[in-house]
Amino acid sequence: MSLVSVDHTITIAMSVKDRRASAEWYKTMLGFEVLYHADDAGWSELRTNTPGVTIGFGEHTKPAPGNCVPVFGVADLDSSRQKLEQADVRFDGETDVVEGMVKTATFYDADGNALMLAEDLTGGAA
Repeated sequence: MSLVSVDHTITIAMSVKDRRASAEWYKTMLGFEVLYHADDAGWSELRTNTPGVTIGFGEHTKPAPGNCVPVFGVADLDSSRQKLEQADVRFDGETDVVEGMVKTATFYDADGNALMLAEDLTGGAA
């Protein structure tokens, strides 16, 4: 049995210089659908052609090349984080909250690969 139960969604988060330009590239080149641009949060999200899988772009002036962070949806981030921390899983700082949108927490696997948990705060499906 696992400590945390992730849901049926995965968001692949990447840092980019220009969210809108990246979204247009993925739309044109791969046929992905732009779901939204959250300008206040510096975030854009696209639906891929794989059910339950989205790509999110975080805008940064100097994104790290080749970066990619799988984001696993959970129903209760605080509880999930607590269970992982009790198992000595290392987290990167505090949980981030964008009110009315999402709650996220970055953590690391045994090899130091970054992963993230996300709880949907929109009231919609995760």
